[in-house]
Amino acid sequence: MLNTHIRFEHDADRLMLLDQRYLPCREDWYEVRDLATTVYALQEMVIRGAPAIGVTAAYGCYFCARETLRETDGLLPWAESLRARLDTLRNARPTAVNLRWAVELLESMWAERPGIGLPALATVWLDKAKAMQREDEETNKAMGAHGANLLADGDRVMTHCNAGALATAGWGTAVGVIYSAVEQGKKITVVANETRPFLQGARLTAYELDKCGVDVTVACDNACALLMKKGLVDKVVVGADRIAANGDAANKIGTYGVALLAKAHGIPFYVAAPSSTFDLRCATGEQIPIEERTPREVTHPTGESSITPVGVKVYNFAFDVTPAELIAGIITEKGVLTPPYTESIAKVIGQKR
Repeated sequence: MLNTHIRFEHDADRLMLLDQRYLPCREDWYEVRDLATTVYALQEMVIRGAPAIGVTAAYGCYFCARETLRETDGLLPWAESLRARLDTLRNARPTAVNLRWAVELLESMWAERPGIGLPALATVWLDKAKAMQREDEETNKAMGAHGANLLADGDRVMTHCNAGALATAGWGTAVGVIYSAVEQGKKITVVANETRPFLQGARLTAYELDKCGVDVTVACDNACALLMKKGLVDKVVVGADRIAANGDAANKIGTYGVALLAKAHGIPFYVAAPSSTFDLRCATGEQIPIEERTPREVTHPTGESSITPVGVKVYNFAFDVTPAELIAGIITEKGVLTPPYTESIAKVIGQKR
């Protein structure tokens, strides 16, 4: 499975990201070496997916330290300048909690080392970013093993957006569950919703599943109800960008609708996400901020001519929130959480925190 799309190059002191804006037609690489390029990569969808955003943000903290070191030579007062850069990074995207989680984790390492010099802090943060990248892939494989037990041989699984290796450090969350089931010898076929307006399902999920030899069919988002009615979907497995303490889960726009349709057709709807995606400070999904992106993603889907009349307004909310009561189980590296989620999340995720 794909696991080389996030690559730190020591000799050049840079992070290389497989630029997901051009997949599946081109495999271009984007170079990250400072705060500005990190924020650009996050905001412009060079890299996306909550776990991958978290890993990239950890490397971004290292680049913030390096940039501050070049500015101050580590001799002038540097803490305030570094904190300002970290705040800019933390606020690059509002919905995916892994970004804030990664920045705050590295900030806590700084707080635990009072008096540490800036060069030493940069080294500590780089080591931690690399460790987080390794740990994320291991976490996803553990998650996949738990989730694979929910899939039966012959299942037709619907996905929404991309929650595969490209959305993580490797293996994947929702798609990682499928990979693990295939490794167990189960025959799994996938319906990948195209996921407008950025088409992550059509461009990314289909790309990596096809590359890995998994049977995949792309479907228009508005075909979900018909496909379910025709019996072409047995399970739905999606990822998440933030999960509240009560189990409400934010994921790519359209996920809520898929969950409602699955409920109406008696199809189990699962969410797969690592413990880092849970935000226990959000009591419910009502408190999860929803990112609204540029209208151009809707009006210019090919990047060229507009498909809407000039001046017509556009809604382009990037995420929606699926209520916990529509979720049959939340797959984590610690096991599969079941309702009532307020209790299971507090017991499993709260103790881990």
